[in-house]
Amino acid sequence: MPHEELMPIGAFAERSGLTSSALRFYADSGLLPPARVDPGSGYRYYGAGQVGRAVMLRRLRELAMPLASVEAVLDSGGDEASRILDAHVAKVVQDAATVRRKAAAVKSVLGRVPRHPLTVVRGPVLADAVEQVLTASAHGTGIPALTGLRIEVSSEELTLTGTDRYRLSTRTLVPAEPPARTWDGTVDGQELRAAAAASRRSPTVRLEAVPDGLWFRMADGDDRHCRSVPGAFPDHRLLLASLGEVTTRATVSKDVLLRAVEEHPGERVGFRFGREGLYVLPTDDEEPESPVRATVTGRALRVWFEVTTLHPAVSTAIGPDVLLDLRGHDQPVTVRSADRGDLTTLAMPVSPPADLNEENGS
Repeated sequence: MPHEELMPIGAFAERSGLTSSALRFYADSGLLPPARVDPGSGYRYYGAGQVGRAVMLRRLRELAMPLASVEAVLDSGGDEASRILDAHVAKVVQDAATVRRKAAAVKSVLGRVPRHPLTVVRGPVLADAVEQVLTASAHGTGIPALTGLRIEVSSEELTLTGTDRYRLSTRTLVPAEPPARTWDGTVDGQELRAAAAASRRSPTVRLEAVPDGLWFRMADGDDRHCRSVPGAFPDHRLLLASLGEVTTRATVSKDVLLRAVEEHPGERVGFRFGREGLYVLPTDDEEPESPVRATVTGRALRVWFEVTTLHPAVSTAIGPDVLLDLRGHDQPVTVRSADRGDLTTLAMPVSPPADLNEENGS
């Protein structure tokens, strides 16, 4: 490389955002050796073509990535580099959750955090309920409350509710012991998912309220802390109370309905409910309707759903059969277990695809 294309370490540091001392360190570690070292003075010179690698190196180190992983990312292709980055981020998140949990435990031991016993529930039952209701929570939204679950402890029951505004799921549990006090709050969904995994291994879980959330006290001592999340949770009780009259009802096997949804080729799936049964609507005029074994009563109706909304609402239902309570093509549909009503999910219909925008009816 001609001498005039090189830049001294100070100029290269300014262009790359790395300090001169950091550049010397990365040169000695072999990550970013200079293009030329003056044999007499020892001055280091870098080429313009090294700026990109230097900037990427700086960005990776800002992610607290170890040198070995940085080198692997810099020297690998796009897919492998992405895999390494994802693995690093996952580890950082896991480590942060562990540190947060241990810090909360230390504060609890120090006696500086007031604790209020709430109730005791069966661990496996609580784990199932959390996983079922969490499917209705939001992901990647700017509204923190929608990424968590609303937990309410009354004098007789424990209720979990999640919603992403297109779906709402709620389940009520009967505690193993009468609740000691009432409580309500919205807790972090990711931390609650981790607590649920631990709850599954514990015969019972004792819930304790603290100023910043809930403690899940396990029988084996593997306690978990779930933080409260900010923001107002939607008034789901008002929504449930204001639902219109059910005009169409269908009883259908959960597995049969899921298979029909999974085999549908589009992002939206439509159904025709009629006295003769339930049919999956075709995606074009050439295809016939596909029958689904079901018992249907009430008014004939056509309804469309986003697959990503309907599938989790049905898959989390308890038992082999589900009840679909419908109120119109543009009203929330209630998905309930045919034999157990303590888990209820609402799913919002959508408009049919543009090329199938037909009148709803029989």
